[in-house]
Amino acid sequence: MKAFILERYGKKRALRLAEMPTPELRDDEVLVQVHAAGVNLLDTKIRSGEFKLILPYQLPTALGHDVAGVVVKVGPRVRQFRPGDEVYARPDDFRIGTFAEFVPVKEGSLALKPKNLTMEEAASIPLVALTVWQALVERAKLKKGQKVFIQAGSGGVGTFAIQLAKHLGATVATTTSTTNVALVKSLGADVVIDYKKQDFEDVLRDYDVVLNSQDGKTLGKSLNVLKPGGKLISISGPPDPAFAEEIKAPWFVKQVMRALSFGTRRKAKRLHVGFSFLFMKASGSQLRQITPLIESGAIRPVVDKVFSFESTNEALAYVESGRAKGKAVIKVR
Repeated sequence: MKAFILERYGKKRALRLAEMPTPELRDDEVLVQVHAAGVNLLDTKIRSGEFKLILPYQLPTALGHDVAGVVVKVGPRVRQFRPGDEVYARPDDFRIGTFAEFVPVKEGSLALKPKNLTMEEAASIPLVALTVWQALVERAKLKKGQKVFIQAGSGGVGTFAIQLAKHLGATVATTTSTTNVALVKSLGADVVIDYKKQDFEDVLRDYDVVLNSQDGKTLGKSLNVLKPGGKLISISGPPDPAFAEEIKAPWFVKQVMRALSFGTRRKAKRLHVGFSFLFMKASGSQLRQITPLIESGAIRPVVDKVFSFESTNEALAYVESGRAKGKAVIKVR
């Protein structure tokens, strides 16, 4: 099969199109013929080596964390899927590789594709949808009437988070640039701050939840907009000791994570607010809860650009530039 592989870590390093053996299936896995693959900032961060401590991949490896496609083969222990099923998923860590013609996905991480979406639209969903679900539903337990601040509302995570938060009955504030104000309002944002004209810290007060996806400076300011007892969930770091325990990190990695998050944890404690780092996990059962929201129209995918398979490196560069409104997707088949 053809796949775009990472041979050595490096910022802006091009992936190489190579002929690779079709992956061996494990007993609890399904082989998916890839029709489309979503592109995420996570792919660029793994490529640059930023996640080596958390995800020590053996190189060379194919990248890609989102897939929509068709089941072509199932392992002997698989019960829920059969060849011909149209599916979507975020494959598990260390089994990624959706920038390829085939990818193996664990049965428990797979779901049937929403019937009303194209393959390209479906491929834009899994990673951002699971990230937002695990942050707002699982971790924050966001309720009707609460106020949530979602940073970078026009990005992949932001466009999904605004819609899910509105569906849950929350009041939503977000930041975006002048050109994307209409987009985030159309998704349901109640308070829109043009970051080129205003500082969100001067506008927002007494928020229940912040979904932080930006840099450390923004994280520091975001803690100030929470009310006592509020929660900040960061998907962009710094990783905290609880996360180090969760991934059973070696002792020295635990110390690094403790040091990286020390200042943030100290400030959160002083302000009587919660801080936690979230690194999303693959989950077919959560995707199955998200699918009806998409099929009912409560949440719609926002796809900015569809790239050809041959243009995978251009798709990565586009996502890394920060210009994407919603998601960029690669059409593989």
